[in-house]
Amino acid sequence: QVQLVESGGGLVQAGGSLRLSCAASGSIFSINTMGWYRQAPGKQRELVATITSGGTLSYADSVRGRFTISRENAKNTVYLQMNSLKPEDTGVYYCNAQIRDYWLTFNNYWGQGTQVTVSS
Repeated sequence: QVQLVESGGGLVQAGGSLRLSCAASGSIFSINTMGWYRQAPGKQRELVATITSGGTLSYADSVRGRFTISRENAKNTVYLQMNSLKPEDTGVYYCNAQIRDYWLTFNNYWGQGTQVTVSS
């Protein structure tokens, strides 16, 4: 069984910073792409940023230059450093990982979500 556990959300004023972490654990053989998505009230879940096992990065236009995604492969952990936060960044942030387990089954996993609220 594989689990993704997120941490680091909270309430911050506009212009502030937060750092999210997501650790994968369980029967992990390998992890391909890891990423962060977010969902604002009344809106669909959207991609924020992804990072492949080889370190290739991808960002949504709305966060490029303000957010930085990184990962520690030895710890099966992905991070999202969020700077210059805006009220429109408010939402539930979800960690995602493409994981192959010990039985070599490939699945897409999600964390439980962590709330980020940016006040104006």
